[in-house]
Amino acid sequence: MSEKPKKKVSRQQVFTLLVEVGRKDGDDLPGDATGAALMCYSSGVDEAEAVRETVAILKQAGLAPLDVSGYGTLDERLAEGHDISDEERGLMARALAENSVIIAQMTPFFDDKNR
Repeated sequence: MSEKPKKKVSRQQVFTLLVEVGRKDGDDLPGDATGAALMCYSSGVDEAEAVRETVAILKQAGLAPLDVSGYGTLDERLAEGHDISDEERGLMARALAENSVIIAQMTPFFDDKNR
């Protein structure tokens, strides 16, 4: 009798992502904004999954994701010398505990020509 192969244990991690969004009707961005940047913490077994989940959630929220930049996991960021505050660590821990996407910061973009 052969043994069943052991299931690979999936280990969720939290990835720091910067997502640029464009305009879309009903997006709740300031009226004169041209888009925004969102700093997100997203859980996933790898960065690709974290990106997919984040984009899907943002689309459900009525936003128009254009570009995603990944900054890695907490350990990867620490290895690169990033200074990570207790507040940021807390948000990462929450994303991991809730298996969720946390939007930590939103910075609208404005076209200076229209201001």
